[in-house]
Amino acid sequence: MNAPAHIAMFSIAAHGHVNPSLEVIRELVARGHRVTYAIPPAFAEKVAATGARPVPYTSTLPGPDADPEAWGSTLLDNVEPFLEDAIQALPQLIRAYEGDEPDLVLHDITSYPARVLAHRWGVPAISLSPNLVAWEGYEEEVAEPMWAEPKRTERGQAYYARFEAWLAQNGITEHPDPFLGRPARSLVLIPKVLQPNADRVDERVHTFVGACQGDRADQGDWQRPAGAEKVALVSLGSAFTKQPGFYRECVRAFTDLPGWHLVLQIGRHIDPAELGEVPANVEVHSWVPQLAVLRQADLFVTHAGAGGSQEGLATATPMIAVPQAVDQFGNADMLRSLGVACRLATEEATAERLREAALALSGDPEVARRLKEIRAGMAGEGGTRRAAGLIEAELRRQR
Repeated sequence: MNAPAHIAMFSIAAHGHVNPSLEVIRELVARGHRVTYAIPPAFAEKVAATGARPVPYTSTLPGPDADPEAWGSTLLDNVEPFLEDAIQALPQLIRAYEGDEPDLVLHDITSYPARVLAHRWGVPAISLSPNLVAWEGYEEEVAEPMWAEPKRTERGQAYYARFEAWLAQNGITEHPDPFLGRPARSLVLIPKVLQPNADRVDERVHTFVGACQGDRADQGDWQRPAGAEKVALVSLGSAFTKQPGFYRECVRAFTDLPGWHLVLQIGRHIDPAELGEVPANVEVHSWVPQLAVLRQADLFVTHAGAGGSQEGLATATPMIAVPQAVDQFGNADMLRSLGVACRLATEEATAERLREAALALSGDPEVARRLKEIRAGMAGEGGTRRAAGLIEAELRRQR
């Protein structure tokens, strides 16, 4: 009898990068595979709940509850910490897996050591992408213009030189850009409707399996208050929540709005006292079981992260997108183009604009029709079971 395959997953300590993979990991364990998951200790308990064995390592990246300002403000500020972390994490991970090398590597897009390790071990690697992937022409249209100025600077050149040297030390001659952006195999954990230029994505490499959400019962439940005719949820996710002025505008928008109840998630960086007096139809939390609320909500005010965007689509909830960083601006544009959301810049998100958008979106039958159509299409993408099946197919090819 063959021993169960050993599958090793690698990620960083960030909710938006760990959460999308958890149901896939749970399914692989349920199918009899031995799964380890390399992750900083802050997420070890969450990983262990899937049945996988956490492999803890020390990370130098800002933690999951870090102030967003810890990430800096420029492109190089954003990317340098990932390289620094990868260089110091690799020796830890080599030691942790010595004598127990996996048959297959799964990895989040931010886990640079995972692909290096797969190369060293001579095993296949599959990227589990929690957000959009590169299309044909991406480099010319997006990456090159974005990097043109940083690459001309001494700091940018030093970053690339260090990256290339690290790869070369590990036997990889590939340039850092395709190393990061062009995996050999990728499962995309978002609905295809959220992917820009989806018609130009190479589906021999990237397979869209859609949302892999699970029932999230372990996160708790939420009950719609008696008498609430409509419910709005406001959440800027877990990382970019330091927005007291925006939250005050949200409270103002729904104060005295007949029949509406507001669920306001403010994160860990805001003292509820900063909101001032909060009326009875507004409940304020540092964290909420988002999917449980969305299943009963009529409106979602979101930063348009990949996870939140697809949860809004999966629950057929109209959205007001208020993007804060990175891919959220593109996601907000995609949601707007789908006809299921409006987009507001943070400084435009006044109580008046929020109220106007809330009433327009929640009362529009065409928005409701589009959301139902998209939700039906997402159901056909396969989700968790399809993702696990594709991973098993890769294992069968290797054995």
